[in-house]
Parts: sequence; C-alpha cells; structure tokens
Amino acid sequence: MPPAPTAAPQKPARTRGEGQWKLGHREPLNPNERTKRDDDGLNVRARIETIYARRGFASIDPSDLRGRFRWWGLYTQRRPGIDGGRTAALDPEELEDEYFMLRVRIDGGALSTEQLLAIGEISQTYARDTADVTDRQNIQYHWIRIEDVPAIWQRLEGVGLSTTEACGDTPRVVLGSPVAGVSAAELLDATPAIQAIRERYIGSPEFSNLPRKFKTAISWHQDVAHEVNDVSFVGVVHPEHGPGFDVWVGGGLSTNPKLAQRLGAWVPLDQVPEVWAGIVAVFRDYGYRRLRHRARIKFLLADWGPARFREVLEREYLGRALVDGPAPDVPAGPVDHIGVHRQVDGRNYIGVAPASGRVSGSALIGLAKAVEAAGSRRVRLTPQQKIVVLDVADDKLDQLLDELAGLGLHADPSPWRRATMACTGIEYCKLAIVETKERAIRLVAELERRLADLHPGVPISIHLNGCPNACARTQTADIGLKGQIVTDAEGNRVEGFQVHLGGGLGLDAGFGRKLRGLKVTSAELGEYVERIVRRFVAQREPEERFAQWVVRAAEADLA
Repeated sequence: MPPAPTAAPQKPARTRGEGQWKLGHREPLNPNERTKRDDDGLNVRARIETIYARRGFASIDPSDLRGRFRWWGLYTQRRPGIDGGRTAALDPEELEDEYFMLRVRIDGGALSTEQLLAIGEISQTYARDTADVTDRQNIQYHWIRIEDVPAIWQRLEGVGLSTTEACGDTPRVVLGSPVAGVSAAELLDATPAIQAIRERYIGSPEFSNLPRKFKTAISWHQDVAHEVNDVSFVGVVHPEHGPGFDVWVGGGLSTNPKLAQRLGAWVPLDQVPEVWAGIVAVFRDYGYRRLRHRARIKFLLADWGPARFREVLEREYLGRALVDGPAPDVPAGPVDHIGVHRQVDGRNYIGVAPASGRVSGSALIGLAKAVEAAGSRRVRLTPQQKIVVLDVADDKLDQLLDELAGLGLHADPSPWRRATMACTGIEYCKLAIVETKERAIRLVAELERRLADLHPGVPISIHLNGCPNACARTQTADIGLKGQIVTDAEGNRVEGFQVHLGGGLGLDAGFGRKLRGLKVTSAELGEYVERIVRRFVAQREPEERFAQWVVRAAEADLA
C-alpha cells in the first residue's frame, strides 16, 4: 500500500506592509502620503505669499488647498446653507466655501496682553470679529480670505505668535498648565520644556511629515487632559530624584478612543524635549501610513504595548535607559482654575468662563485693556475653553472682576456654564452634522433657568460635538453629546445627539456609557439634561460623582 501523500509545506503568510518607514515601506500607500511625498507642507507658505494671495481663491492648487494649507493652520470652512444630512454625501468642493478657518498656535496657552490685542485686532479687521478659544489652547478665526493671510502672518509674527503646524500631520500645539509658574501647588514649572520644543522642532522638516497629527501635553498639574494626548508629561515626585515628569503615550479619541498608557519612566525637566523628540521620531518611523484611520500613535502603542515602545525608544532613539518612576497621584476632582486663586508670589489669578469658548475680537481687545489697567500683562487660555488672568493685586480684584463680567467672562459662573464645552459645529466645519456652539450657549441658559432651584453638588461636564471625531472630548464627559441626524416624535429627520454618559478623566478615566437607542433631538436637549441631573441628585450617595452613579444606575433612569 503506497504511503499517504504528505501535505505540501505551507508558505508563511505574507504580512501586508503598514507603510512604516523604518521597515522599508517608503512607497506612499494613500493620496495623503503621496501629497506629502511630493512636497513638504511647510513649503506651501511661499506659494500662498507669492501666488495665491495675489491671484485669489481660484488659483489655489487642490492638493495645497485640501492638504498642505493645514501645515499653516488653514482649513476651508463650510459653505453656508448645507444641512447636516448632506455632510457625508457631498464632495469637498461642494462643501467648502471660499473662506478659511485660521488657527493661531499658542503653546502652553500663554499670551501677553500685547499678543492678545493683536489677536483681537486681526479678528476685527480680517475675521468679521470671530474668535473662539479651543480646547487645545488655540484661537480660531473664521471668514479669512486667502488674500489677507500674509498680512495676518506679519501681524502675528510681529508679536511672537504663529500659525506654523497648527494643523496637518505635524506636532500640533503643546498643551501646558494655564497656571504654570504661578501656582502655589506646583513643584516644577514645565514652561522651559514647552519653549524648547517650540524653538527646536516646530517648523522643522525633521517632524513635518508624520503619519498623522501628534498632540502633546506637558504640565505639573493634571489640568491638560493628559490621558487623551499622543504623549504627555505629568508632574510627579521621584523618591530618589525629586520632581520630574511621568511619561504617557498613546491617548486619543475620535471613532476609536483609547486612553494613554504609562511607560513607567521618570524624566527630569531638562530631558523632556529630548525624550519628546525621541517619541515623535518613533511615531514618524514606525507609525502606520497605509490607512489614515489607523495612522495615529495610539494604534502603534496598542499593538506594541508600553514595554516594547519604551524599549525601542531607549535602544534606537535615546541610546540610554530611562529611569523607572512612580505614577502621579490622581486629583480628587477636575482642575479648571475657575475663580480667584492665590499665586505663589502673593498676587492672584482669575479663571473666567466664556460661553463654550466663544468670544470675539472686540471682547479680547476689551480683555487686554482691562487686564493692563489692573496692572497685569499676562493671560492664559485653558484646555477647557476658559481664560485665566495672572498677576492681579488684591486691590485690583473687584474692579477687574466687574469689567470681566461685563465682557461676558465670569469668574463665578453657574455649574452649567463652567463645565460645558462645544466644538466648532456645522456653522463653519465641513465635517459637522449639527450645530454645537450656539446650541451649547442656548443649553446653558436653559439649564440655568430649569435648574435654578438645584445645585448638583459636583461638577457635571457637558460636551457637545458636531460629528464622531470628538474634538470636544465627548467620550470623556459626564454627559457627552455626539451630533447626528435623528428622528423626532413626528417622524421628521432633525438635528440631534447620541448620548454618552459617565465618561471622565482623572479618578473617572474612561469612556462614557452608550445606551442602545439613547438619542435626543436638539430641541429636547434641555429637558433631557434636566431630567438626568434631577435623577442623579435624587439618587446620589454621599460624595458620589456623576460617573460613579451612571455605572450603577438603571437604564430607565438614564433615558
């Protein structure tokens, strides 16, 4: 009997390349990568100044318009009158207007009153008095014409500001504590590290072609949403080496949210820029460039794990081992700096709340003049869309507080104004499905009326986002509202929100509970939030936070 035939040896499955440069995958695998290969995004500035600003919008090459312009903070804004139901159905040229959003990069959120005046004057002259404080400590303008961009750059750069790499596949603005250098609770001011990163690396071709955007936060305090940044350096005291920073990598939200993970490494202040550059270089060389939706560093870290990531960083990029370090203590509650607080030098800082980050050029000019009249020259923006005024003497407090309130900037806001954020929304954003900014402002006013008899006892954050991209950090809010088209009681398709409940950072770090079918129309939003808050207050156990209640609440109580 002949022997049974043996199976032919199987060839090993061929692993598809992910576009990782370090592994030799240099051929661009999607249109975005081809655009970056053809020309560095930083080079488009010369064309803006010499061609597009002189010849107008119609002269702009599409690959510059919808790609490289972002390296200088420019996005086309949404054409008015296009409803949210058509957002995904239209081509870019049908959605976009011939005006731009322009993002001003403000690392650490730090502004002098001279810079604030310049921002306000630009808004009045070129942006129809628009100005929004973002949750990345930037200022965003709208209604910008390409013809005016060189003059805007000249004005900004004349006071030490820029729009360089405010967008694009680059290292975006570096978040920092709005009270760095003045907080009595701070052991180490991270400002020198933020300045060094900006001076050495921003605008450099070394990191101007990353797989996707790269977000950084550096702060002694946990006031910069460090869990959802690509890399964060968080203040911690090492038992042997003293104050320094704990390194976190791989956070990010959008449609595939992930919380950052600790590398277990302690870094002294003077080494933060070097370690930061090493982490960015790992992302540049090993990041996935084949698919845009998997090109953030969070996917690389999820596949490698923090131990392998740290090993590659140390061996291939730093050439040395990092010091093991402890995890930082978690604060008892969110840190937003609202109100009047004593500085380490005996003066005061004042945290104020604009309406969901919406201000205006006129308000910013008024703010700068009021701050200067009170004897201060420094203002900071926060990652919660708030504003902090530094260096206020005791005898100037009352008058300045009154003037700030007159500008719509309140140091003693209602809990709803204090903890509500919103993204740009359908008013200007081409990706949005619903209105957010003005809806958030109306919601705050409605809740102040509906809940005038009640204080929740703890902050309850409400974040509104116009699409799934989570620019307003919807998944980490107590009440996160993701915009979409929904069906109302009469069967009409209207603007509404999918609801996420109980997300958070810090003690409650995690993503909100999403109940099947839990959606509300925009018109029903105030009624829904009131109902949920009253149930929470009625059922709350002593010292219980909203996120804790959501975990144990019955589904019927969350509907």
